[in-house]
Amino acid sequence: QVQLVESGGGLVQAGGSLRLSCAASGRTFSRYFMGWFRQAPGKEREFVATISRSGEITYNGDSVKGRFTISRDNAKNTVYLQMNSLKPADTAVYYCAATQNIYVDYLSPSAYDYWGQGTQVTVSS
Repeated sequence: QVQLVESGGGLVQAGGSLRLSCAASGRTFSRYFMGWFRQAPGKEREFVATISRSGEITYNGDSVKGRFTISRDNAKNTVYLQMNSLKPADTAVYYCAATQNIYVDYLSPSAYDYWGQGTQVTVSS
């Protein structure tokens, strides 16, 4: 089992940057595929990015490609989301998620077994 705690959210102007962090408990962090999702009020949870266990393979959602970068440091049990060129449409609660499952759709929230509590990101125009 793993516990996840996000941090780094806040209020930023359009065009600005933020870096989110997700710290995981336990010694087996490197065994987990990690993902970032977001949810705006009244909307479904949306895939943002995912990263493989080694960090060699990443994939971003269409709405954030070229602007957001997911990375991880297995020595620090932490996954990051660097967000650049932020837009008001990026305003949401951002969640990190973890799974040990393989051969699943990592773009779907249902693939993940563990979730953090979320961190609010607000982008003003």
